[in-house]
Amino acid sequence: MTTVPNKARQGHGGPDSGAMLSGASSFAGIVMMLSGPLSILMGAAGIAHDTLFAASRYAYRFDVTAWGWIHLVIGVVLVVAGMGVLTDQGWGRGAGVAAAVISLITQFMFVPYYPLWAIPVMTLDLLILFALTRAHVETSGDR
Repeated sequence: MTTVPNKARQGHGGPDSGAMLSGASSFAGIVMMLSGPLSILMGAAGIAHDTLFAASRYAYRFDVTAWGWIHLVIGVVLVVAGMGVLTDQGWGRGAGVAAAVISLITQFMFVPYYPLWAIPVMTLDLLILFALTRAHVETSGDR
């Protein structure tokens, strides 16, 4: 007698199926684990050295210590969301998208202070958003 294969064992099932993360999700999680510590380091530098960055007349001019705390908090959120994505938690993708959007906006506002830092981090945030918001299509055919 033949048995019908269980689709959950083939990686098409629910969260307990033991399926591997998609390439895009793995990429996003890894890049968040890179972007988060970079933001944490930027935040620590801004907090430690209040005169490290300077921008002349700028609409979003905050105290550099305030920018340091903003970057520090966003970096921690990116690391936590990245761990959520890499461990395939249900909340990880949503938290990752939210963290990447907030990081992208704050990096854009930080460009006049340190463009050689903010623009590459903005690129990482865009890559995270692209990877996390891709449509995931599952194949239903057996091979």
